[in-house]
Amino acid sequence: MGSPLFATKPIETLMNEAGESGEHCLKRALGPINLVTLGIGAIIGAGIFVITGQAAAQFAGPAIIISFVLAGVACAFAGLCYAEFASLIPIAGSAYTYSYATLGELIAWIIGWDLILEYAFGAATVAVGWSGHLRAFLRDVGWNLPAIPTSSFTLFGLPVQLKYDYVGFLVIMAITAILVIGIKESANFTTAIVILKVAVVCLFIALATRFLSSHDWKPNFWHPFIPANTGVRGEFGWSGILRGAGVVFFAYIGFDAVSTAAQEAKNPKKDMPLGILGSLVICTVLYILVSGLLTHLVPYTQLNVPDPVVVGIRTTGQQWATFLVELGALAGLATVMLVMLLGQSRVFYSMSRDGLLWPWASKIHPRFRTPYISSIVVGVFVAILATLLPLHILDEMTSVGTLLAFALVSAGVWVLRRTHPELNRPFKTPLVPLVPILAIGFSGLLIVSLSYWTQLRLVVWLVIGLVIYFTYGVTHSKVRNAVKPSLSEVRASAPHSTDF
Repeated sequence: MGSPLFATKPIETLMNEAGESGEHCLKRALGPINLVTLGIGAIIGAGIFVITGQAAAQFAGPAIIISFVLAGVACAFAGLCYAEFASLIPIAGSAYTYSYATLGELIAWIIGWDLILEYAFGAATVAVGWSGHLRAFLRDVGWNLPAIPTSSFTLFGLPVQLKYDYVGFLVIMAITAILVIGIKESANFTTAIVILKVAVVCLFIALATRFLSSHDWKPNFWHPFIPANTGVRGEFGWSGILRGAGVVFFAYIGFDAVSTAAQEAKNPKKDMPLGILGSLVICTVLYILVSGLLTHLVPYTQLNVPDPVVVGIRTTGQQWATFLVELGALAGLATVMLVMLLGQSRVFYSMSRDGLLWPWASKIHPRFRTPYISSIVVGVFVAILATLLPLHILDEMTSVGTLLAFALVSAGVWVLRRTHPELNRPFKTPLVPLVPILAIGFSGLLIVSLSYWTQLRLVVWLVIGLVIYFTYGVTHSKVRNAVKPSLSEVRASAPHSTDF
């Protein structure tokens, strides 16, 4: 495409950056097990502990199992495309970097701006879930927090209801403070957190299976398995299953986060595909089991709560297990928030270094050596989202943003196969262009299945981003102006974007 709007970042430049080594480069310390646990750690969070029950109660009923299968298939196709890119261009930046190399600057900007929906709105969604779990945990030990204040008003003739979740606000600001100060987490610590979360999920599966086995597995709450549509698109029936798939898609967000660690993998060409696809397969199996057992234990109409897994555990009569489930959920959700906020600051950092965002987004703190302004701005924005917006809006905005990113990355694989067929691809997406087309098709189908208001919010969000791009990014782009970051810039800041 001849237009400067579609100028691409040279593959040679990216490959050189990926091949850099030395004290000023990221340390390659992650093996295949670390990458798989990183993916599982990012995936298992609010999706399984919160969204599962709400999607079943509002959209799909017991057929939420089918929703998880559909979302998993869409992720599998997209995951194959991510695996090719991650092994070919093992560099931080994920979808933003891949698009810059294949589809051009304008598309890269759209994805970078769109990723705010995945990471920032995703962190806000998890914060709301964390707040609900904390309240349930404290209630179990006899301490009730004050109720969440709410207010209602009319805006442009439309009714608006806001809630003021101060717990969600405080937890986001606390994690932001940690990111500003900086924290170094070893691979062993990350693995330990993952083991804790997986253990909690397995505990639920074991207790639910034992309880249902003693009751002869009578599917009391599975009739009908697919509740009849209410006459409104997306409320039960097959349209509800599709909308449920679009909503629970949030549960799978995280496997793409593995690709952001490509520069820290020991053998990225071999291990990145394993980390992405391995974590995706394991989590898909766990999700299907949990959703099936949960809707078997509790009537789906009673699952529209912030802590549906705890409700399921209480049904089994094993009250001692609720403490462990809540503790595991709180720890797991906290780490997901940290990863998402960290990922958002990385995206802003990368875009700023390319000249597409203001310099403050890549400014490093002189003492803590972290992108502190970016972290603070993101943290305050996310805290406000978590405080004001209801869970279903945050969840669907996160899903629609991620689905768009997946579609564009899949298109990038197809484009790069045609424009650079000579590149050595350690992992090749099979059946190109069929797999990318299926990934784009499934992602598009799930986007369409979401509410009209969610689609409208996506359009408005992208328009805001394009205004920023055309008023600032176009004139400051280093690729468009053929300006490369200086060596001193690289040495001063590159290792600190992930020095946590």
